[in-house]
Amino acid sequence: MNTPSPTPFRPARRHLLRTGVLGAGALGVGAASVGLDRALREPSQEPAAAEPALHGQLTVPFHGEHQAGIETPAPAAATFLGLDLREEVDREGVLRLLRLLTDDAARLTQGRPALADTEPEMASEPASLTVTFGFGPGLMERARREAPSWLAPLPAFGIDRLEEQYTGGDLMLQVAAEDPLTVSHAARMLLKDARAFTRVRWVQPGFRRSPGTQAPGTTMRNLFGQLDGSANAQLGSEHFSRVVWIKEGPFAGGTSMVIRRIRMDLDGWDEADRAAREQSTGTRLDSGAPLSGGDEFSRADFEKVSVNGFPVIGEFSHMRRANGIDEGEHQEIFRRPYNYDVAPPPGSDSVSEAGQVFVSFQADLNGQFLPIQRRLDALDLLNQWTTPIGSAVFAIPPGCAEGDYVGRSVLE
Repeated sequence: MNTPSPTPFRPARRHLLRTGVLGAGALGVGAASVGLDRALREPSQEPAAAEPALHGQLTVPFHGEHQAGIETPAPAAATFLGLDLREEVDREGVLRLLRLLTDDAARLTQGRPALADTEPEMASEPASLTVTFGFGPGLMERARREAPSWLAPLPAFGIDRLEEQYTGGDLMLQVAAEDPLTVSHAARMLLKDARAFTRVRWVQPGFRRSPGTQAPGTTMRNLFGQLDGSANAQLGSEHFSRVVWIKEGPFAGGTSMVIRRIRMDLDGWDEADRAAREQSTGTRLDSGAPLSGGDEFSRADFEKVSVNGFPVIGEFSHMRRANGIDEGEHQEIFRRPYNYDVAPPPGSDSVSEAGQVFVSFQADLNGQFLPIQRRLDALDLLNQWTTPIGSAVFAIPPGCAEGDYVGRSVLE
């Protein structure tokens, strides 16, 4: 009896198709895996993208002949702190305070935490941080040292509407850096260490363009859109030295500082046409050039007249008044202002509460700043949209050597 032979196995067509698809899928995954593995192991032939420029590790020397934060490019963010000495703080207390704050500032500006810093990681990116000290008349009196005759509140001006919350102060700290978080941490650290000696009188934060937005050295714009500070002396020049640094006396190597909070009526400015805006300043809004022609840094021709015989740069314009053309005099200051923009009061119809923290440095306050301010007070079309609401004067002592403290050459 013959036993039938087993029937050879022949997979069905559907099975073959299914197997083929699965095999192809497995091959595809394998090939992709090989390709991915090779890509991970072999360097890419594509050019590597350039790393973004970082500003966090940039530092500005703290010690030196002059304090930093004056002949230093103005960074993007700043906070100005106005402090009043507590009643019980005597001369020795003032000196202890300055030693403590000097040590804090010297560390923080170099990317190192202050001794009592509870968030030391926050100090690791100084971002060109500077801390500048200014003395008010109250500090000089408490330290039992005679203040310079010019270290006093500015005279009353007709355009002023000063508010106590932005005026005066015994000690001023200007904290500035390219990063607002750095500024915030440094300001808080300084205030924490100063609170046993002082009370906060005012805090004024301000801003400029972020780093990398414009080329270094570009003149800032204020919130009216105007280029602000075109006439400034060049940093590091002999011209700057003449305009800013005091040459003789206890404050030699230092300077005088005026800080004024100027409210700007942006809503009213919106209603003025471009011609009125440019006539108020005497400059073009787009380029900052004088209306007499040229570019931002061209010398203004105050003799030039229009076809109707009127001065192209009007006698009421901010530029003409600041330059003292019609009085036959000319003074210079060094401007280092910041913009501010905060929420308008509740219920207000205004879009913003904005303006400028105006800051100027000059070697001779009475001979440089005051004549300019008196002319602007008497006649300046820009006054229609600006109102000073805060004002203070500070004496900026010279810088200090490592191991010393800011103000010792003045107070001891």
